[in-house]
Amino acid sequence: MNSSLWQKILSNIATVWFVGYAPIASGTFGTLAALIFFVVFWPSDFTLLVITAVVIIVGALAAHAAEGYFSEKDSGKIVIDEVAGFFVSILYVPKGFVVMALAFFLFRAFDIIKPPPVNYMERIRGGAGVMLDDVAAGLYVNIILQIATRMRFF
Repeated sequence: MNSSLWQKILSNIATVWFVGYAPIASGTFGTLAALIFFVVFWPSDFTLLVITAVVIIVGALAAHAAEGYFSEKDSGKIVIDEVAGFFVSILYVPKGFVVMALAFFLFRAFDIIKPPPVNYMERIRGGAGVMLDDVAAGLYVNIILQIATRMRFF
């Protein structure tokens, strides 16, 4: 397989098969794609953990290739990082409508605001940097949801 075809395949993965080409709010559409995937397949937490690990690893490779393909650092078209971050947000938390909605909105907020040290992750070069800021944002959301569900706020 020639390198340009491989780069095109990885770019398709990075854009979550063209979800990243949404004309506005591509990150929100990427997160929505992750939510829809979860609702359709409703994997167990262990399965979701495995899927998340694969998405992070493959996503880092795909994001790295896509940066070259789009000739742009952390292109807005790359949304595989939102998928990984959202999956991290909902790992091992009780799943229900309220929790999933909160996970969605909190993840989008943390991804946009990028509080420290999330914002430092963007400085990492290549696909790892693209992925890690969203994974860190997802960890923040997961911690909030873990505390809130254990304290029975919902």
